[in-house]
Amino acid sequence: MGSAVPVRLKGAAALVAALVVAPLLSGCFGHGIVVGDTDPHPAVWRARTMQIQGIDISRYQGRVDFAAAAAAGTKFVFIKATEGADYVDPNFSANWAAARAAGMPRGAYHFMAWCSLARDQAEWFKKNVPADPDALPPVLDLEWNHQSNCKVSHSRADILEKVRLMLREMEAHTGKMPIVYTDMSFHNEILAGEPFDNAFWLRSVAAEPERRFDNRMWSFWQWTQTGTMPGVEGEVDRTAYYGDEGEWVRFLLTGCDPRTADRVAITGRCGGLK
Repeated sequence: MGSAVPVRLKGAAALVAALVVAPLLSGCFGHGIVVGDTDPHPAVWRARTMQIQGIDISRYQGRVDFAAAAAAGTKFVFIKATEGADYVDPNFSANWAAARAAGMPRGAYHFMAWCSLARDQAEWFKKNVPADPDALPPVLDLEWNHQSNCKVSHSRADILEKVRLMLREMEAHTGKMPIVYTDMSFHNEILAGEPFDNAFWLRSVAAEPERRFDNRMWSFWQWTQTGTMPGVEGEVDRTAYYGDEGEWVRFLLTGCDPRTADRVAITGRCGGLK
């Protein structure tokens, strides 16, 4: 195991342990790596061998059998919740409740729309996503979304201001530092060189993330969009966590990447679940 797990837990941490950590530990060594992929790319093979595997879903996956997915080795799920300032994924509430009932760690993600005010999007997220103490940190999905009625004309500085406002509001709502999800195009045009304490979730389906994201430290790697998984009909995005079982448990308990948690904790963060 990696980092030590606290022996005594109180409050929210105890709830996390009951709902998340205990099922995780009980199944740590009972399953092999699930390698299902309808269009595998050889350059991302390393991701398949990583211990902690998960998926992300939206309405396009239909009804998901989270118990079957967990039995096959899925350790976490990120669920689409909101987009812009007026859209809620129609399956979000059902997925949110079903994943929790199956004991699967789950987090909600918001897809950023560039033609809506960040403040309005933050309020929409807070209105529709519960601040559950046992949930994973929320995710801010940062990509260029090409809507016919939305022509992005903001400067890089304006975009970054929107991003940082959204991150602050999501953290204030949930008590956890949001994870930043992004692809190569948006990262290289907007985020590259910008310092963030947040964990990063990088999409890289044809190369190792370090080769595409200027050596940005990542916590999660989305390595295929054509994955398969028991409990999910059709294709599903699959993601690997960077670390081992011990590092994963520490992430569950703190909401922060273990490699930066001690430094960030000095600012009063990364300790909400300890």
